[in-house]
This record gives sequence, C-alpha cells and structure tokens, in this order.
Amino acid sequence: MEAVEEVVIVGAGLSGVATALGLHRKGIKSLVLESSESLRASGFALTTWTNAWRALDALGVGDSLRRQSLRLEREIATSASSGAITSQQILTTRGKIGEHEVRCVRRNLLLEALARELPQGTIRFSSKVVSIEEDGNLKILHLVDGSILRAKVLVGCDGVNSLVAKFLGLNKPSFTGRNASRGFTVFPDGHGFRPRFHQYFGEGFRCGYLPCDDESIYWFFTWTPSPRDEEVEDAAKMKNFILNKLKTSKAPEQMAQIVSNGEMGTVVSSPLRFRNPFELLTGNITDGHVCVTGDALHPMTPDLGQGGCSALEDGVTLARCLGEVILNGERIEGGLMKYAKERRWRSFDLIVRSYVLGFVQESSGWVMNFLRDKCLAGFLDGQYLKKADFDCGKI
Repeated sequence: MEAVEEVVIVGAGLSGVATALGLHRKGIKSLVLESSESLRASGFALTTWTNAWRALDALGVGDSLRRQSLRLEREIATSASSGAITSQQILTTRGKIGEHEVRCVRRNLLLEALARELPQGTIRFSSKVVSIEEDGNLKILHLVDGSILRAKVLVGCDGVNSLVAKFLGLNKPSFTGRNASRGFTVFPDGHGFRPRFHQYFGEGFRCGYLPCDDESIYWFFTWTPSPRDEEVEDAAKMKNFILNKLKTSKAPEQMAQIVSNGEMGTVVSSPLRFRNPFELLTGNITDGHVCVTGDALHPMTPDLGQGGCSALEDGVTLARCLGEVILNGERIEGGLMKYAKERRWRSFDLIVRSYVLGFVQESSGWVMNFLRDKCLAGFLDGQYLKKADFDCGKI
C-alpha cells in the first residue's frame, strides 16, 4: 500500500521550506519533495525587504540571518543615460507599521537557516513528481523513481513551471520579452563599498548592486534583447555582453568593476516570466485540498524585489490558515480558501507593479528618459518601501 501523508509540499524553495517550517511551528508534520539532490540556491542572493523580515521573524529565524548580513542604509537611483542621480531614499525610515529594514541575504544561507529548523527527514531529495491523479480528497503523486505517495493536502511550491499549478488549471507564465543576469562577486580582502543599494536605469537595461556582507556583492542586470543581440548562454560571453552594454551608458565604473571581478561560474541568465495578474482573480489558486505558493502562484519580474519576499509571506500565511483548520478538525477547504483570499490581491498588486516598474525603468528614448528621470523618479523609487510596508502576520 502506498504511504499516505498529511501534507505534501512539492519543492524545497523559499515558499516550500517556509511553509514546512510554519506548519512545524504549529506542531503539524509535512513532507517536502525536492527534485534536486540538495537545496538549490539559484539567484545567489535575495533582497530582503521589511515584509520579508517580518515573515522570517514569524518563522523564528530572523535574528540568526541578521548576524550574517549588512543592513542597507540608502537606495540610490541613477540615470544610465545622463549619469545623474534621479532619486534616493533612506531605507531605515519608519513606515505605517514599523521601522523599515532592508538587507541582501545570500540565498543558500537563507534556505539553510529555514531547513535547519525542520525535523530530520522532512525534506526528501531526488524526489521529482512527474504526475498527479485524484482519488477523492486524496492526491496520488507519481515520482520519477516509480514510487507513489498519497497526500491529504497537496501544496505546490514547484516554481515557474509548476506541475501543481498545471493540475489546478493555471496557465503557463508568459515571457515578458526581457532577460535577466545575476552574479556574485567576492572580495577576499573586503569590497570597501558602503551598505547602499545602487540602481541604474535606462538605455534599454536596468542594473544594480547590493553588498551582502563586508566581502560579497550581489549584482543584477536586466535588459530587452534586440534583434541584433546574439543568443548568449556561456557565462564568460554573457559577462562580456554586460560589460559592453555598460560601456555605452553613463553607469559608473564601479558597476563594471563588480561585474568584471565576478567569477565566470557565478553568472546566471534567464528569461523573465510573469503570470497574467487577472488569472489570479479568475483562476484556481486552490481547489479542494490543493493550493500553490511562491513562483508557482505569482511569478513576477524582479523589478520590485518582492518575488522571494512574497514567497516567505505565502509560507507564513498558508501555515497559519492551514494549521488552524487541521488543529481544530475543520474542513481543509476552508483553510485553503482563507489563504487564497489573503494572498490573491496582494499577489495581483505585486505582479502589476513589478511589471510596470521594470517597463518604465528599462525603457529608452528621450521622451521616456525625460518622464522617468524628471517626472516619475520619486514615485517609482517610493514603490519599494511602500510595497515592503506589509505584515503577513504571525503563525
């Protein structure tokens, strides 16, 4: 007979491990199925805005992560067309519900901090789900190794190409027409940069860098490929592509220096995808005993820096809503519907704002440059702290 699990979570990314830890804090056992052989830390680092720290504190791992990262003091936006600073804001101001806190945390440290708090055996590696079938309220999961699991509750945290999202009838995320490269540069003797978040916009790209600690810098570069751009997959060629783009702009030499000093293997590129936000209003975030979180729910562009932060919010919210009904012996559907109600509009808002922010920041042409740099700079910059001023609540 196949094993029956109370809660099965597909994917050990941020939302998956956060959900498992949230349920564990409420005394509920779960099983996390991860297709890879170990925790994956793609993306190198995560900009953890205020809302993410509130979620991490709710999960009980915030303080340990604070000791491993620098608190950022200021965010500075600069025009890549003129080289002029268009806006800046202090990142330690007080918002509507408390003081802001922004840091850049290495993704592997974040995942390890969450996973370390889980009971041994909670995450089962090399366990890829290849198909899902229904058996009443139970879901039958077929794994690539031929094994079968039955789940009373199924949570899809399996990323942009989510099998669980497909099972719920959600469409595949759409390509934005933009690409992103991310890298990590380590200065063994210290980088000497102040704890500030620098961004450069215009000329068809958006880029920036953030210090994680005294030795490491996380950087990013997003752009809209032109018909003349070649398809670049090799890390070394991608680095040269980025450096050539920077040379044609007014981005400062220090941005190029950081990219240039990064190791060849630390450049990762990917197309940017997002879910049609209106599908969150009309589609099935949850159905019966199944739901999705993280990138399986709300894939978005990185322009607002809220993809990973909102995934942590999802984990806390789902653990609270699901945990309450399980502990009280109530209907699972009710708990998942409450979760969907809490996350639907928040996810819609973040997807829309991220997309619009990226479009405006990356666009070129003298009209858009003028509007962005002279008229909209302060408004656009203010969106970061505005959307981070959110509390997903306790577990």
